[in-house]
Amino acid sequence: MSADPAPILELRGIRKAYGGLRPLRLDALTLARGASVALLDVEQPAGEVLMNLITGVTLPDEGEVRLFGRTTAEIADGDEWLTLIDRLGMVSERVVLLEQLSVLQNLAVPFTLALDDIPADALPGITRLREEVGLAEDRAGDLVGAASPETRARLRLARALALDPQLVLMEHPSAGLTPEAAGRLAADIRAIAARRELAVLMITADKPFARAAAATPLSHQPATGALKAAGGWSRWFDRR
Repeated sequence: MSADPAPILELRGIRKAYGGLRPLRLDALTLARGASVALLDVEQPAGEVLMNLITGVTLPDEGEVRLFGRTTAEIADGDEWLTLIDRLGMVSERVVLLEQLSVLQNLAVPFTLALDDIPADALPGITRLREEVGLAEDRAGDLVGAASPETRARLRLARALALDPQLVLMEHPSAGLTPEAAGRLAADIRAIAARRELAVLMITADKPFARAAAATPLSHQPATGALKAAGGWSRWFDRR
């Protein structure tokens, strides 16, 4: 039997004070290539703190975040941090969409600065990305400011995937969606992650979405930092 793939993300003994009733606690989480985990029962402020810890924006008060084999505490400077961030994709409302521009122009942002006249050589990549995330061609000219919640959610997913990340982080990706739209998005996220062999970590309060989008939904225990299989699932996420 072949050896397990090297972890892309490891968190051990995390403690981080952030002004809540208690500090963020997370005892142990490991993600390898192709693994997808949904974390339930993480309050929104704590979820933002966790994402900042994973991306190296902040450091834990206790414990260790190891990303692509290195601790975030070892990041030496801004250039090294940007190189690391290029290997991540982020689906979050904190990632700004350009409301006054079209869906197509927003899709083009990772590929070109020429948004008023998108270069022909950028169009094939943009088209593949649009099709992969399920954005309709006949809506590509719509202004993002007037787009539906589902279109905006899929556009955020596209932006996260554009630069071929190894790890995709998601903050409440189904927020504002109808159950039907959330179900469609969950199915597409799971299929895309499997096809690309992505590691995916999502924070969500939507239990049906978590079960549909991620192979391993886990419930976070804020008082202890433990992670437990959600909804009676018996499969452990972490090999020790």
